[in-house]
Amino acid sequence: MKAADFNKATAVNDGQEAKKAGYKVPFGTVSITDKAKKLIDEAIDHRWLTKGKYVKEFEEKFAALFGVKYGIAVSSGTDADAIACAVLYDFGAQRADEIIIPALTFVATGNAVLQAGFKPVFVDVKRETLNIDPDKIEAAITKRTRAIMPVHLMGKPADMDKIVSIAKKHKLYVIEDAAEAHGAQYKGKKIGAIGEMACFSLYAAHIITTIEGGMIITNNESMAQAARSLRNHGIDGKFRFKRIGFSAKMNELEAAVGLGNIDIFHDILEKRRRNVRYLMKQFARFEKYFWYLKEDSHEVLGPHAFSIIVKPGLNFTKDEFVTFLEKEGVDSRNLFYSIPTQTDSYQGMGYKLGDFPQSEYCSDQGTHIGCHQDIEQNQLDHVVLTVEKFLKSKGHQV
Repeated sequence: MKAADFNKATAVNDGQEAKKAGYKVPFGTVSITDKAKKLIDEAIDHRWLTKGKYVKEFEEKFAALFGVKYGIAVSSGTDADAIACAVLYDFGAQRADEIIIPALTFVATGNAVLQAGFKPVFVDVKRETLNIDPDKIEAAITKRTRAIMPVHLMGKPADMDKIVSIAKKHKLYVIEDAAEAHGAQYKGKKIGAIGEMACFSLYAAHIITTIEGGMIITNNESMAQAARSLRNHGIDGKFRFKRIGFSAKMNELEAAVGLGNIDIFHDILEKRRRNVRYLMKQFARFEKYFWYLKEDSHEVLGPHAFSIIVKPGLNFTKDEFVTFLEKEGVDSRNLFYSIPTQTDSYQGMGYKLGDFPQSEYCSDQGTHIGCHQDIEQNQLDHVVLTVEKFLKSKGHQV
């Protein structure tokens, strides 16, 4: 199987499916470079496809890109979160201890905490930022809390100064879920280099992709060693097992795609920033109707997508808005769910609808659309004109 065949076989992702469906503005895309194709061919020719030299090189280059010492490549962003949590067992944590996470995020964040043997404790978000509300964190801390895991949703940094301050006060670890925040910055610091560990998803729709995959980064050598062990069944040495681990290694073909993406990281990032800033500028005229992704003066976005939340008291709902977007060829996704109160698999954990009003509102009235590197300005203009057309159809003057 040569690179061309691999490229064709693995390129079925959100972007391609959207194009097949006839979308003028597809949600996602994937970049597979000529370098990646060359490395894939070499790996196949040498018959060494499991974790090897390309994975090691990718780990080193990824860590350097984010200004940290260690990178640990794994098979998904969910595994990255779970393994990072499980590392805490080496630092005094016990099973059934607690990790604080935002209520509004992709369900993988909550799943990973459970998979690692901990209890997720949920905290509501701020509607305007989509990120965990730091003013509500301390009320959720108990004697069993071991870490705070903020999620930088849509590539917008969480309020890390407050989060780190709370963690230090209560002697907790900070694990950044930076799945969607490749390249984001907070007060001059790179997202992923602020907490004790950070976890990235390398899924096809993200800025750096390995098609499927994840990465843990850290400056703590002991944490890095534990994470490497945990990704391979808790192995220690050649065939001894020190920890209860996972089977979560990255393979050489995925790493090859990642190495190609590392080379064009800044180009992809700048194109996404260009797109999201253009949308932010254009959406200023719709501010009466929507909360939308914004970039504050102290931060730089690492954009995953462009979030849009319908404000209350209007004569239309999110569902009506999304239906109109779809008819006009604009692909979109729901703005996740309040995990503890709007996700069936989390029923029975003691939460009830209304416990997380901001997260629930964002889910009920929020959507997000693509801002990826393959979207051109004429497509962004189509989005803006479609929103204008929708609002006018509802009797609003814009």
